[in-house]
Amino acid sequence: MASHDFLSDEWFAAAGAIFDEISPPVPDAIADLVINFRIKDAPHGDVEARMQAGRLLQGFGDAAPTTVNIPYEVARQMMVEQDPNAGMQAFMSGQIQVEGDMAAMMSMQAAGPPSPESQQVAARIKEMTA
Repeated sequence: MASHDFLSDEWFAAAGAIFDEISPPVPDAIADLVINFRIKDAPHGDVEARMQAGRLLQGFGDAAPTTVNIPYEVARQMMVEQDPNAGMQAFMSGQIQVEGDMAAMMSMQAAGPPSPESQQVAARIKEMTA
């Protein structure tokens, strides 16, 4: 399996292909949710992305009620390493800033635990991330 730098164009394409192949179910709580992420200090500059229906996509969503500013290393720990404590620690220490509707961000927790398919997507993305 090819290895791709986290948040590069190739990474987003490969992650999207994995998501499409496995097609995990999207919990109702996040089916219509769009949250923007500004990942700061990535190797090639800041990256704009969005979580939409449980999937990380390139670019901001026009109607997203929330933008989360997050350091690259924290984003990697949360999104690739699947470390749930990394986000909480970074938020509590002020490394993560939230603009807009905080309740929308908190609704991601209402999605519940990841499905077996979602866990499979996460494992494959971790394997292909440099």
